[in-house]
Amino acid sequence: MLKLTYTENGLHMERVMAPLEVLIAQRIVLAMRLGQHLYIQPGRASFLLPATAPSLKQLEQILRLEQTQVVMVTPVDQEFVEATVYGSWIAENIQAETGIFVTAVSDMAEFLLLRLWEAQTQVSFLA
Repeated sequence: MLKLTYTENGLHMERVMAPLEVLIAQRIVLAMRLGQHLYIQPGRASFLLPATAPSLKQLEQILRLEQTQVVMVTPVDQEFVEATVYGSWIAENIQAETGIFVTAVSDMAEFLLLRLWEAQTQVSFLA
């Protein structure tokens, strides 16, 4: 499962080995114990990836083979493509700009998405 954490400082992506349902259940229990509100909604998240990365072609092939509608890759310009993933948004309130987004895709698609995102963040730091 991929977990995208949105903070005031930006986006962080990581792979989580726990099943989607387990992670959501843990967040619900934590919120209840802390007396916090919790908002969970199906949705989508998008982020940019480098269009010239060799792994991108591999990701596109995997997505075609799997015939998944959970991840879509759309060209933006010569340098970037936009990856859109469908999953669940978890936050403290309905208007929150910080929270986590979780999605379940195949292991190979997760691996490639994370690799491409990491490549993008390294390019951003070098620029």
